[in-house]
Amino acid sequence: MKKNIVFMGTPEFSAFILEELSKFHNVSLVLTQTDKEVGRKKILTPSPVKEIALKLNLELAQPKSLRNNEEIRNLISNKKPDFIIVAAYGKILPKEILDIAPCINTHASLLPYYRGASPIQSAILNGDIVSGVTLMNMDIGLDTGDILYQQELNIKDLNSPQVFDKMSKLSAKMLLEFLENPNYFQPIKQDDSKATHTKIIKKQDGLIELNNAKEIYQKYLAFYDWPNIFLENGLKLNELELNECESDNKEGLIKEIGKNYLILTCKKGSLKVYKLQDAGKKSLDANVYLNGKRLKQGDSIV
Repeated sequence: MKKNIVFMGTPEFSAFILEELSKFHNVSLVLTQTDKEVGRKKILTPSPVKEIALKLNLELAQPKSLRNNEEIRNLISNKKPDFIIVAAYGKILPKEILDIAPCINTHASLLPYYRGASPIQSAILNGDIVSGVTLMNMDIGLDTGDILYQQELNIKDLNSPQVFDKMSKLSAKMLLEFLENPNYFQPIKQDDSKATHTKIIKKQDGLIELNNAKEIYQKYLAFYDWPNIFLENGLKLNELELNECESDNKEGLIKEIGKNYLILTCKKGSLKVYKLQDAGKKSLDANVYLNGKRLKQGDSIV
């Protein structure tokens, strides 16, 4: 049976979910964040969710704030939704919105682990092999609501865009299953004693020192899209693999030069680097970069 849904979301992760839900249910209203200035030219750019809503000709609202916003509260309330589905909207919902209808949030972790803004990146940074998706009843806290449904996902050696893509598809599947038979999913309280929290990622989080190859590799996967990983001199390591994590070395040396890579030493372990990029320059294949700098085996790149 079709449900009447108000959907709230903003990034690419949410846009796929919206498109899938709209195939099977009536999405009577979409809320997304206001257009943002993007890039050096500060071009005003709509969110991916807005683009999908316009493509599907869905009613759209972009409130600057939800708190004490009677116009938005009335707009949502007048739709008489069965559920408000929230997927990475980007702002905490105030009680006056939560009270309109059951608010179901899809969160990209196995709660109570990794509450907050960056659950996917945080799981990758910690080297987790398994993460997953949680559907929960929203309350006034940050990702503290009762758990309705969880599914695990193997994230070993995946970068953040790959995990976002897989979790978006899993979220859509789980939400469709939930909406098919909501009464089947009984709420379970989270164990707050096991809760961990994540932070908003900043540009400076991508700064690395060549201490531990395994930790750098996980950082590379986590920050693949943004902010990338870079040394203090601004050199970005744009494409790499973990070579090994056992050796003890002087850091920053070119240990080996292969056909399309270089082996870079860390204090612990080493990395196989395929692409590098000096600050303000183009990304270059390892051999092109080495030739341009006239670097050879045994030289330092830092």
